[in-house]
Amino acid sequence: MNSEKALSVVIPVYNEAKTICEILDEVLKRPETAEIIIVDDASKDNSREVIQKYAEKHDGMIRLFCQEKNKGKGAAIRRGFDEAKSPIVIIQDADKEYSPDDYPVMINPIVNGKADVVYGSRFHGGTGRVLYFKHQLGNKVLTFLSNLLTDINLTDMETCYKAFKREVIQNINLDSDRFGIEVELTAKFAHARRLRIYEVPISYHGRTYEEGKKITWKDGVAAIWHMIKYNILQRKSRFYKKPWAEVLK
Repeated sequence: MNSEKALSVVIPVYNEAKTICEILDEVLKRPETAEIIIVDDASKDNSREVIQKYAEKHDGMIRLFCQEKNKGKGAAIRRGFDEAKSPIVIIQDADKEYSPDDYPVMINPIVNGKADVVYGSRFHGGTGRVLYFKHQLGNKVLTFLSNLLTDINLTDMETCYKAFKREVIQNINLDSDRFGIEVELTAKFAHARRLRIYEVPISYHGRTYEEGKKITWKDGVAAIWHMIKYNILQRKSRFYKKPWAEVLK
C-alpha cells in the first residue's frame, strides 16, 4: 500500500472556530491526506460558517456534515467513519493538541502490512507539553483497567490518535455518543482477537482547561461504566457486522 493520498481524516468539531483553520492547514499539507471529513456537533460558536468558507477554497477535499443537535464526540466520530472512502482512517481533534506531522508514524504499520489498527501513545516517549499530573494519572488508571479487561497491553487507551484500515472500522458496530467511544473502540478491537494492534509514540501539546480542554472527572467515571458495558455486559456477537474472515482477506 502507498501512503500518499491514503488517509480519510475524521475531525469531530464542537466550538473550535478559533483553531479549526490552523489544524486544517496542517492536515492539508500532509501528502497522506486524501480527504477530510468534518462533523460539526451543533457548535454554538461560528465553527460551521468558518468551515464552510474554508472548504469552498479546497475543491472537494473537505466534506462537512452537521449534526442538528449536540450528540457528543462519539456520535460525530461514528458519522465520520461511515462517510470515509480512503484505505486508512484516522481521527484528528479540531484543536492543536495532536500534530498531523505524526501521520507517517501512525500509518506506517498499516502501510507496511503489519497492523490493522494503530494507537498513538502520548506516554511512549514522544515530545509533549507538561500539564496536569492528576489528569495523566487518571489516563493511566483507565488504561490499566481497560488492559485488565481486554487483555491487551496499551499505554494510552484514551488517546485521540487512532488509525485503522477502513474495512476494519466500518465492520464494527459502534453506539457510544460521547467520550466513551475510546473505551468502546478498544474493547471491540481487542475482543475481535483477529486484529493486529500496534502502538507508536506521538507528540502531544495538551491544552489547559482555560484554553478549552473538555475532559473532566465525570468522563473518567463514564469510561469505567463503558468498560463494564462493553467488556462484560454486552454480547460479543453484536460487536461486528461480518465475520472477520470475510473482512481480513
